[in-house]
Amino acid sequence: MKYAFNSWAYGSFPSWLPSYELDEVVRRLARIGYDGIEIGCAAPHAWPAYLGAARRRELKRLMDGEGLPAVSLLPAPGGGPGHNPASPLKEEREATVHHYGEVVDLAADLGARLVLYIAGWQVFGTTLAEAFDRSRDCLARIAKHAADKGVTIVVEPTAADSNLIDTPHQALELMRASGAPNVKTMFDTFHALYRDDVSADHVRILGGDLVHVHFADTDRGAPGDGAVDWLSVMQALRDIGFSGHLTMEIGFASRKADPDAMARRALAYLKGLEKQLA
Repeated sequence: MKYAFNSWAYGSFPSWLPSYELDEVVRRLARIGYDGIEIGCAAPHAWPAYLGAARRRELKRLMDGEGLPAVSLLPAPGGGPGHNPASPLKEEREATVHHYGEVVDLAADLGARLVLYIAGWQVFGTTLAEAFDRSRDCLARIAKHAADKGVTIVVEPTAADSNLIDTPHQALELMRASGAPNVKTMFDTFHALYRDDVSADHVRILGGDLVHVHFADTDRGAPGDGAVDWLSVMQALRDIGFSGHLTMEIGFASRKADPDAMARRALAYLKGLEKQLA
């Protein structure tokens, strides 16, 4: 299996500390033994407006040299700019589509083939159907631009953070409603935990449309530190023939986290479980 690590734990989202330059993060994760990196599109790592063409080429050379390719990029949800594709404000939806376009362009420049899609949140006074339709329309426009860049957009159910796409079934519904062949799905064990769902069930529900996963244990801890049945999750992924990266999205909920220690612990634990898979 292939393993990647999300850069949030090494950046300033949403906690301010610890914070490292992306170059340093790439070198550390390569040294620890990861096969790829997922880059969060926020400062200091990858806010698109802060990365000119020369800097993008420099980062791509660094990742190639370290053998740590960019696997996926994800926009920072919410925040001051909003970026809610389900917003009742047309201006906010337009800004969201524009921002996703910038993230897709950055992904293409860095060699990442996936960009994560957070479907947004239903604002009070808006019906669920209205919010869904607005998000679907934004997704279709984003996917069209992404197709031109060779990038796949992956819908993530985010039950712990939003109120529109909570379940794998809803992610599949939005994927199909987009009408775009380069829209697929993913799931995050942290959000499955929030719903008291069995994480391995999410794998089997999404099946062949599952192209990306986020691994996190209780309270965004490293796999093995909490309640997730990781052996069942990994067995389910093997059973469906999953070929993507197992991506750790851990350790960013508090400045108390030590990202290097969590990265090493997660990798050692999951590689140990691989030996038990049928």
